[in-house]
Amino acid sequence: MPPAPNAAAQPRPVYHPAGFDDALRTAVDDLRAGRWLSTQRLLASTQNADLRTSRTQVLALVAARSTVLTDWGHEEPDDPGLAILRIRVTVEHALAAAEAGSPKAELLEQEARESCWAAAEAVRSDPVPWVCLLALAALDRAKSRPEHRYRSSDPMLPLGPWGLLDEALTRDPGNREAHHRMLRYWLQVYRPAVSDFVHLAMSKAPAGSSLAALPLYLSVDHFRNEPRRTAVVLRQWLREPHFSRAQRAFESWSVAAPGSWPVVDLSYLAHALWASAQMAAAVEVFSALGQFASKAPWAHVADSPNKAEALLLTARDQALAGRATALA
Repeated sequence: MPPAPNAAAQPRPVYHPAGFDDALRTAVDDLRAGRWLSTQRLLASTQNADLRTSRTQVLALVAARSTVLTDWGHEEPDDPGLAILRIRVTVEHALAAAEAGSPKAELLEQEARESCWAAAEAVRSDPVPWVCLLALAALDRAKSRPEHRYRSSDPMLPLGPWGLLDEALTRDPGNREAHHRMLRYWLQVYRPAVSDFVHLAMSKAPAGSSLAALPLYLSVDHFRNEPRRTAVVLRQWLREPHFSRAQRAFESWSVAAPGSWPVVDLSYLAHALWASAQMAAAVEVFSALGQFASKAPWAHVADSPNKAEALLLTARDQALAGRATALA
C-alpha cells in the first residue's frame, strides 16, 4: 500500500451515483442531458447479474426525474433495457408516493407489482424483478400478501418475503441490493428481526463480499435511534459489537477485488474505522475512496445533515494524522 497523501492535499469529495463505474458515469451524465443511447449500449453489454442490478438501480433513479424513457420508447419501444428501466422507475414512483402519503399510492403500488411479476415471468434469469418486488414488500406492513408470509430457513426469523429473496438469490447468490432491500424491509416492518437476518446473510457471504458491510448499517441505525448524548457518552463505536463489526468488514474488504465494493459501502467502512479509532485501517479505506464519497453515513451521524461533509473531511484529516479522537 503506498503512503497515504497529506491531508492538505486531499481532493474535495465528489458525489456521483456511479462511483467507481466509469461506464455507468457516462450513461448517467447522458441520461441527465436527455440522451439514452449510452444507457442502451451499457445495459446490452452488462451480463453480470449483480452489476446489472446495481446499474439499473442507479439509472432508474436518474431516469425517474425526467422524460428520457418516453423519448427512448418512441425510438426503440421493444428494447429490453428500456423495459427493465421502466419497471425500476415504476417501483421508485410507487415507493415515493407511499412515503408522501399520495392518494395515488395504492394504484401506483399495484401497477408496479403487476409490472414486476410480468417481467419475472418474461425474463426468468433476471434477478431485478425479484429485487423490485422485495422493495415493494415493505409497503405491505401487515403482510397481507401471501408472498410476504414465507418461512425462513432460520427458525429464529419470522415469516416474511423470504421466497422473493430466494428467487433473487437463486439468480445471483451474492446480490447486494437484494440483501439491502431485505434489511430495509425488517427495519421498517419488524426491527427485532434485523440482527438475526444480518447474521444469516453474513454466514453465507464469501470472503471479500461487500455484504460484510451490512453490520455497519446496523451500527449506524443503532446510533441514529439512540439519544445522541447517550450514544456519545457510551462511545458506541469503541464498544462491542460495533468495534468488531468494523474490524471484520475491513478484513473482508482487504481480500476483495479492487473497486468491487461500492462507494457507499466503503464510506460506511471508513466511518466505522475512524469512529472506532482504527486509524491505520481507516487511512487505507479513505485512500481507496480517493475523490469519491457518498452522503451516507455521514449525513446520518453528523449533528445535522448539512454538517455531513464537514464531518467527513474531519474524519479523513484525523485518520491521515493518526488522531484517535473520533466519537461519532
